[in-house]
Amino acid sequence: MASRADNIASNMSLANFSKATELKKRIWFTIGALIVFRFLSFVPLPGVNPLILGSLYDTARGGILDLFNTFSGGSLERMSLIALGVMPYITASIVIQLAASLHPALAALKKEGATGRQKLNQYTRYGTVFLTAVQGWFLASGLESFGAASGMQAVVDPGIMFRIGAVISLIGGTMFLLWLGEQITSRGIGNGVSLIIMAGIVAQFPTFTANLFEGGRSGSISPVIIIGFIVMVVVLILFICFMERAQRRLLIQYPKRASARGMMQADRSHLPLKLNTAGVIPPIFASSLLLLPLTISQFAGNSIDPNTTMGGFINSLNFYLQHGQPIYMTLYAAGIIFFCFFYTAVVFNPEETAENLKKNGGFIPGIRPGKRTADYLDYVLTRVTVVGAIYLTLVCVIPEYMIAQTGIPLFLGGTSLLIVVNVTVDTISQIQSHLLAHQYGDLIKKAKLKGRLR
Repeated sequence: MASRADNIASNMSLANFSKATELKKRIWFTIGALIVFRFLSFVPLPGVNPLILGSLYDTARGGILDLFNTFSGGSLERMSLIALGVMPYITASIVIQLAASLHPALAALKKEGATGRQKLNQYTRYGTVFLTAVQGWFLASGLESFGAASGMQAVVDPGIMFRIGAVISLIGGTMFLLWLGEQITSRGIGNGVSLIIMAGIVAQFPTFTANLFEGGRSGSISPVIIIGFIVMVVVLILFICFMERAQRRLLIQYPKRASARGMMQADRSHLPLKLNTAGVIPPIFASSLLLLPLTISQFAGNSIDPNTTMGGFINSLNFYLQHGQPIYMTLYAAGIIFFCFFYTAVVFNPEETAENLKKNGGFIPGIRPGKRTADYLDYVLTRVTVVGAIYLTLVCVIPEYMIAQTGIPLFLGGTSLLIVVNVTVDTISQIQSHLLAHQYGDLIKKAKLKGRLR
């Protein structure tokens, strides 16, 4: 009965889409903001020759740079103003959230409500500027020597002024993306930062598809591998959709209350605990932490003599942490598992939930309200998170390891699919919520109108 009612409500909501003027404005605003993001990805840094840079990047394809390039929508390949994307912001968010869990002063700010969150967001922006400046400096330094061995120069006029100009441009591009994401969240549909990352990944789909079928036509990729890859993508999408909707429902019972007929009835409801409470945050955070040092080391390695101790260390680091290497996959899996538990602990507080249930008179049958309920919620949530962490690790690591072994260009790994599917499902859910709210608003207006006529 519940699923039938949900289907009827969904059909009624879709039927009223043409009447939802506010929702259409939000969708058009989101589309417009994403178009601006795509335009910016084609604006090169001042002082960079895009043609020579494209030729040099083709010779350096593979490894971690392809993953970074995918998340930035090809901006790194073109060395645009938004070449670093929103990754510095994500890394700064990780640092601030970890600090808020460990430092008493930041933990106190976190408990102050909207004012404390605003202060933490301000610290996150400061951290974003700092990390963008550091990455931008090494990026500019690496660009100056990028291609020196082949006699090609990607930078028109190398020097301190180019580095300063590149750092300022990259800071401006990243902060503009951050502002654009906030505007999408407040005035559009969905989470702005997640949508920007998803748009960058989706923008690479045509290139990936063309390369895949071109490889099949030329014989460099076996038709069996292409068919197997397509089947794997379809199965992964279905599996991700199933797991993202999976939840553990805890029965919540409330005291008996008098009904309209004078009978005493006990109210019951359910507390849903999602199998993947953290969503796409763990793979994005884990990727961001790996991308920060590796991007610096790869571009800094171009300006350091490989025969020196430092040059040899950087080359070894870049080799062992290439995409598909066991050490990289191990660190990536460990990061996903860590952030699954960390972010779940951030967004769900068992003590606070147990206290709210106690205030409202609710309890879990067989569990005493208060501390016992909090311990039980923590017990269940920990075991649910274990399953969610295993699911995320398998989805993100195994397909990308297979892609690295088969030699298919890295554009559509498990991480990319997870982000695209998860953000799409979340955005569609928000659209349906807006449609239902609009529908109920119309019903309330009609009821008030009928009441006045009577």
